[in-house]
Amino acid sequence: MTTREWVRQLGTVLLLAGAMLLADAAATIAWQEPLSAAYNRVTQDALAGDLEQLEQTRPTVVEARALTKLESSTRRMAFLGRSLRRKAEPGEAIGRIWAPKGKIDSVIVEGTEPSDLRKGPGLYEYTAYPGVGGTTAIAGHRTTYGAPFRHIDGLNPGDRIVVTMPYGKFTYRVQQRKIVKPTEVDVVDDVGYDRLVLTACHPLYSAAKRMVVFARQVSAAPRGAARGGTRPGGPARKLKDAGLRDSPPG
Repeated sequence: MTTREWVRQLGTVLLLAGAMLLADAAATIAWQEPLSAAYNRVTQDALAGDLEQLEQTRPTVVEARALTKLESSTRRMAFLGRSLRRKAEPGEAIGRIWAPKGKIDSVIVEGTEPSDLRKGPGLYEYTAYPGVGGTTAIAGHRTTYGAPFRHIDGLNPGDRIVVTMPYGKFTYRVQQRKIVKPTEVDVVDDVGYDRLVLTACHPLYSAAKRMVVFARQVSAAPRGAARGGTRPGGPARKLKDAGLRDSPPG
């Protein structure tokens, strides 16, 4: 092979490589990073199976005895929420978040370390599980690993967010959306009522700031053992809302 032919072939290879990089960049801008998105789809499918199994797990003997002494579903949900928190390992499935206006429908995992958020939205370890009382905070990616919070900027005051846990279904209404600095960690502090806080990097493709959505809890419906029995799970029930066509899973 002559030098000229070698240079020509090398140029062709470089042009093809450049075209592939441009295509990948275009896909990322238009949607999300393709490779990590494929990884996330597989992971979310596995997590959905884990969550279904978790929902079918019976309380322990000790838990069942404690539940019989709790007269209200509110206290039973709080008890089961604290119990699940003690058992959950980082990266494990613990519930599901659904928000049609924000195009969110993902299994939630315990923790917000990078390895956790590659699997799906993660619940901050120092905030409360839904039903326990206080602020529940969940973080998620906007451009990689499935980009579950890609359209978090589509959530506006009054929009509905539903978090379904094995022991309860918690409905929130969006209050406001803010852009804050990464150092403003007080956005997840308790404020005297039960609420949900969603956080994601802002702007897209940058971690310079954070987009934060605040939502107040408006209802809580017991599921599984929190209903008064000892068997988790149970038939799916739809929440009626004239303003939405869809209903959350579970």
